[in-house]
Amino acid sequence: MKNVLLVVCLFSVYQLTAQQKFDGLEMSMSNLSRLSDAKTRSISPENFTGEKGRGGMAHPVNDTGRRNQANAWYAAQDLGQGWKVNPFIEIKGRETFTIAEIDGSGAIQHIWMTPTGNWRFSIIRFYWDDETTPSIEVPVGDFFGMAFNEYAQMNSMAVTVNPGSAFNCYWKMPFRKKARITMENLNKDPMRLYYQVDYTLTDVGNDEAYLHAQFRRSNPTTGSLHTMVDGIKGKGQYVGTYMAWNVNNNAWWGEGEVKFYMDGDTKFPTINGTGAEDYFCGSYNFENAKTKQYQEFSTPFAGMHQVIRPNGLYLSQQAFGMYRWHILDPVRFESDLKITIQDLGWRHDWRYYPQKSDISSVVFWYQREPHAPFPKLPSKDDLEIPKWDR
Repeated sequence: MKNVLLVVCLFSVYQLTAQQKFDGLEMSMSNLSRLSDAKTRSISPENFTGEKGRGGMAHPVNDTGRRNQANAWYAAQDLGQGWKVNPFIEIKGRETFTIAEIDGSGAIQHIWMTPTGNWRFSIIRFYWDDETTPSIEVPVGDFFGMAFNEYAQMNSMAVTVNPGSAFNCYWKMPFRKKARITMENLNKDPMRLYYQVDYTLTDVGNDEAYLHAQFRRSNPTTGSLHTMVDGIKGKGQYVGTYMAWNVNNNAWWGEGEVKFYMDGDTKFPTINGTGAEDYFCGSYNFENAKTKQYQEFSTPFAGMHQVIRPNGLYLSQQAFGMYRWHILDPVRFESDLKITIQDLGWRHDWRYYPQKSDISSVVFWYQREPHAPFPKLPSKDDLEIPKWDR
């Protein structure tokens, strides 16, 4: 109980000391009573545009333009307009669909969705203002900490994943002219997507930066090194890491150090951690000393929420999902940023073992636009984490 109260107090202090930069976006328990001129809006398949007074207008018989009409009309035909007529969309194979397009200034405050299909084969992209290349381009499973296409409960400040596969994101996403979110289905089969994008329309201060997120995969790592991000240019702050780690050996795998090269660093970084489990706020192999097993944990700012254990048949590799949100301790940079993690384990004689793991990562940061070009997203085959389902 004391730990919970400490986290609440710390977060309240963080919110109070970070002044209310623009109307309606910096909310905590301490200032929820403040009135605001911000306008709250929400986009879902029941209101594609988010316009005021335009929700739930689909008709189960006459409105043939809706995306899920073939499934919805039958369930709602006895009740009519205003009931649950259009709660999801269907995205065809190899199709990209715009799930939200917002004009004006404001910020996305919360996203809920539950996608079907292989979460590695659905790519979510965010475009801010007039940009033609996305500031966020990530497989939807990885964006929400679910790279392995398998549910694991995740209970953090920025992302929660709840039963049965409810993805929730609370990263603040300001925009000044426009926001656009798309979902691409790389698979040949159609996917179904239930979703809701909650946002506010309000003025945005000059010192507010844009959220960025980038996916990378090393399969296997080269030189026992995974580059989480490289080539960030501009002023901003780094706010989070999600990592999916497939281990290709039978020993402890997480000795590698995380290194932050910033503002002109070359050979040696400014920030140098002491090991993978230390960076993700664990210790001693994430091991439960009583059970002699890896111990999952999920806290507001860090966790190893997912452990994939071999089952003696087709599930042959151990794998781990981990996150570290720099919400109370953002890493601020002035001109450039590069982050790497070493891929190190142990040999039998207690020497370090340079590994060849399969590591995927998503990094989150805020910066002013324009952002540097992203590397090309891997192909569908190179994104896949093979899994044999019978």
